[in-house]
Amino acid sequence: MRSLPLRPLALGLAAFAAASLLRPALAADPAPAGGVGPRIAIIDMQRAVIETEDGLRAQAALRKYVDRRQSELNARQEELVRKKDELEKQAKVLSKEALQRATEEWQRQAVGLQGVLQDSNQELQRRQNDVLAPVYGRVAGLVRKIARNEGFDLIVERQAVPYVRAELDLTDRVILLYNAGETPGPDEAGPPIVPAPPLTPGALPGAVPGPGAPRVAPGAAPGTVPGTAPAPGAAPKPPR
Repeated sequence: MRSLPLRPLALGLAAFAAASLLRPALAADPAPAGGVGPRIAIIDMQRAVIETEDGLRAQAALRKYVDRRQSELNARQEELVRKKDELEKQAKVLSKEALQRATEEWQRQAVGLQGVLQDSNQELQRRQNDVLAPVYGRVAGLVRKIARNEGFDLIVERQAVPYVRAELDLTDRVILLYNAGETPGPDEAGPPIVPAPPLTPGALPGAVPGPGAPRVAPGAAPGTVPGTAPAPGAAPKPPR
């Protein structure tokens, strides 16, 4: 059976895969004309945010929420699996009407669990935005500050380029500046360029899926548990 981790159903963030913190480049003020080629650097905004001291503390708090909610979802999922096994055993002794009623009730509970999962993911996204958006804004401001002070014409998101020389990467430097208390100036701060995307357990450094993860996969047809036979009397899963 497949597990059902807490993760956003729409944005899907497997280790921040579906929505990186920064796709556009961070452009500095135009450099004065002088016949010299443009100065370009790169920044891994995702790593710069989550590896700051504030980012690490935020992830620890999110990890506690994920673990607590995952435990609750696990318990409800295990109960659904137990009831499904009972229905399969009783399929030959229950009347057709009783079996249908029991199956419909099981399906309602499965749909309800999907709703709880979706609500949990939305709350997880809200919490992450609350704790990481300020970190992102300050990191982005520091990137602008470096660009203006040192005459960079363009600072590009690391994930947007297939290759770059290591000495052009500002990520470690920005993390050190952040942790040392450096802040952007008033004209360099401003709001984050994009909202901080939601986390999933897999996005937290060193995180591993917990035991007994729920087994109803996102998008599963009501009344079905992937990897098992359909519930007795349940309608076949519609073709896609």
